[in-house]
Amino acid sequence: MLELIYSDLCNGCGQCVAVCPTNVLAANAQGKPLIADQQACQTCFMCELYCSSDALYVDPDVEQLRHPDPIAVREAGLLGQYRRDSGWDEWADDPAHRNEHWRMDGIFALARSTPTNAIRE
Repeated sequence: MLELIYSDLCNGCGQCVAVCPTNVLAANAQGKPLIADQQACQTCFMCELYCSSDALYVDPDVEQLRHPDPIAVREAGLLGQYRRDSGWDEWADDPAHRNEHWRMDGIFALARSTPTNAIRE
């Protein structure tokens, strides 16, 4: 579940807000993301995947909030881990990180087509 936004790292591009299939995020007046509806998060990692500044942390637990320590997450090197492990952007040419994110296309299409209130039921 989306847990943390590091405003000091965020460049305000709005990609995370745009790609979220369940509208978990909203932009503030400065264009930076806010967690608007955390319970709607499906832990699809799209926001984290599209955040080129690694300013978001999605905890892999989809069932409950964990409230991780922001300093511990940063120090553990977890920021950008999903992008790195997915072979995304600057990691695309690194043979240690194969991009197999395409396998999620059907799931993301389903999430985008399902009304948000139906997901919560």
